[in-house]
Amino acid sequence: MQILAYTEGLHGKWLFTEIRAVFSRRYLLQNTALEIFLANRSKTTPKVVHSLPRVGVGTNFGLPQTRRISLATPKQLFKASNMTQRWQRREISNFDYLIFLNTISGRTYNDLNQYPVFPWVITNYDSEELDLTLPSNFRDLSKPIGALNPKRAAFFSDRYESWEDDQVPKFHYGTHYSTSSFTMMWLLRIEPYTTFFLNFQGGKFDHADRTFSSVSRAWRNCQRDTSDVKELIPEFYYLPEMFVNANDYNLGVMEDSAVVSDVELPPWAKSPEEFVRINRLALESEFVSCQLHQWIDLIFGYKQQGPEATRALNVFYYLTYEGAVNLSSINDPMLREAVESQIRSFGQTPCQLLIEPHPPRSSAMQYLLLQTPLMFTEQMQQDVIMVLKFPSNSPVTHIAANTQPGLTSPAIITVTANRIFAVNKWHGLTGECIPLDQQYQLPVEIDPLIASNVGSHRRQISDLLDQSIQISSQCFVITADNRFILLCGFWDKSFRVYSTDSGKLTQIVFGHRDVVTSLARSESYIGGDCYVLSGSRDATLLLWYWNGKLNSIGESPGSKYTFTTPRAILTGHDCEVTCASVCAELGLVISGCKEGPCLIHSMNGDLLRTLEGPERCLRPRLIQASTEGHCVIYYDKGQFCHFSVNGKLLGHMEVEDSIKAMYVSRDGQYLLTGGDGGVVSVWQVHNLKQLFTYPGCDAGIRSMTMSHDQRCIITGMASGSIVLFYNDFNRWHHEYQTRY
Repeated sequence: MQILAYTEGLHGKWLFTEIRAVFSRRYLLQNTALEIFLANRSKTTPKVVHSLPRVGVGTNFGLPQTRRISLATPKQLFKASNMTQRWQRREISNFDYLIFLNTISGRTYNDLNQYPVFPWVITNYDSEELDLTLPSNFRDLSKPIGALNPKRAAFFSDRYESWEDDQVPKFHYGTHYSTSSFTMMWLLRIEPYTTFFLNFQGGKFDHADRTFSSVSRAWRNCQRDTSDVKELIPEFYYLPEMFVNANDYNLGVMEDSAVVSDVELPPWAKSPEEFVRINRLALESEFVSCQLHQWIDLIFGYKQQGPEATRALNVFYYLTYEGAVNLSSINDPMLREAVESQIRSFGQTPCQLLIEPHPPRSSAMQYLLLQTPLMFTEQMQQDVIMVLKFPSNSPVTHIAANTQPGLTSPAIITVTANRIFAVNKWHGLTGECIPLDQQYQLPVEIDPLIASNVGSHRRQISDLLDQSIQISSQCFVITADNRFILLCGFWDKSFRVYSTDSGKLTQIVFGHRDVVTSLARSESYIGGDCYVLSGSRDATLLLWYWNGKLNSIGESPGSKYTFTTPRAILTGHDCEVTCASVCAELGLVISGCKEGPCLIHSMNGDLLRTLEGPERCLRPRLIQASTEGHCVIYYDKGQFCHFSVNGKLLGHMEVEDSIKAMYVSRDGQYLLTGGDGGVVSVWQVHNLKQLFTYPGCDAGIRSMTMSHDQRCIITGMASGSIVLFYNDFNRWHHEYQTRY
């Protein structure tokens, strides 16, 4: 084993099994750095890479797990990855694709000089209302910021044509669209960026008139000022807290006597949350989707450098480009320090990813037609696709749909109240007619089935549970690869792992001092990788890392079952844990207990904040959190609350039904609910407005999930049936409403 020496003591330590991606990085335009991504999405030279596991840059990008891939150039990574095709097919959002391009081109949250760059997309910051169906409200993404205003574009063009200097090559823009000072300016109001900014400014805030104080003013400056061609940062599309002066910093008074505090928002945004939500809607709109490849050409592509950059009015100062200078060849320390300072000041252009035009995205309407078989179109107009009846008649307490592409056996797995589970193979919306096993009945006659049940995969978990435990959906977890079921509630204070293939017990996991009452897992689409959270009657939560291998939780050579140490211990509740949600992408755990409030912990076990609802919201029963930072909690007696992950109560509503199941869409925009009334309802999360109600079923709903493509809602019923509903979230999107 090779041991790499530390120079200044131990900064931290991470398990090799938790490393998910390794990237070679630039520092001051030199390839001398390394960035490591862990399974909980936190982050940390060839010699180092060869001492690390062969994880490459992560299978999320469709790339092999080799050290060679970690050391590949950004162009090689882009060419080898399947992310562009996934974006074209609309499997990932515009936001996710831009994050991917930023990541492989060397942009990172861990370097303010190379912070991720995102485009301005909205041009109207003055109207009371913003109509996202009007093209005039959107920026022309085929042009750089400096070329949007014709007069200013002419100024930059003249500068380039008339430039005469033997030492400095021609350029349009002497400032960059992304620098560390711009990033700190945008994020001035939140830590640690406040401290970074004060250190940068010698302990003082900038002059009030130069401080970011108004979105509208910032946009106008980007159109008029010849030294301002700033683009945005990703936080404009997900972090409303950046616009609020929550710490009451004294940011000064402008020359017009206006006090600088919170950022002034456009009239069409009544709150920071509303601004971020609408800005994100605009980013994901059809207008932006159809143009985004042209902006990618400017920032990451063939218009970044060379003759095409000149034609596009897109040439920056030469020290912003990789290869412009070799720092290692500069022997004079004073000169080297001066060049490094210039690079920090002027910004750094991302690594160029492609030298030909980036392909456009498929239009939403065209993609819908391509993906929908003609024989299935009529059926999709119906709400109920299919009903499957199980002979046991026991309520379907838990249901999981792991149907994502790449799985060996996509399936819907159901578990009933008497602990009988069934593996229902999933065939997707293909229009194929696949017969069901004869032991199941089909109350609804349909033509193209989308799921079939395999009778041999009906198993019963016969181990005895603690009699005081009420079986609910929170007692079960299905791993992301459909291979294992985890079940809690056993008298010996364990939770157990069963194989879905054989039905046999494979592990007993100890660690709690009282009966385990709830389980949760993080979403994961890489094999069986995920975090498992277990909550007990003594108010303790334990976080375990699960990588699909038996020895990761309980089994070790020479001993069938063993006690293990959890990844983190989370405390703070006063009574039995009833519900929880793990969001590895945000590094958060959200949990609720029987008689108390909900808590948010970091995945390292730190208690971050308490989620305080209105007076009647006392007993949390269901929690759903999205990767976008939306948290919806259902309390007893029909009470719903919508929180931000930073603890702000954004909405509250009361419903008459006794809710037993809910689901938040992947983008956090929609909430599905179902309960004793047997009705599935669709709600808009940001204002908790009811959008649609499906036809009522003949029994109460006990569990709910959705297929990976979000086009099918699957509910488990109190009668022992599962009902599949067709879903199309697009019907409520602004760009579709005017077309249907």
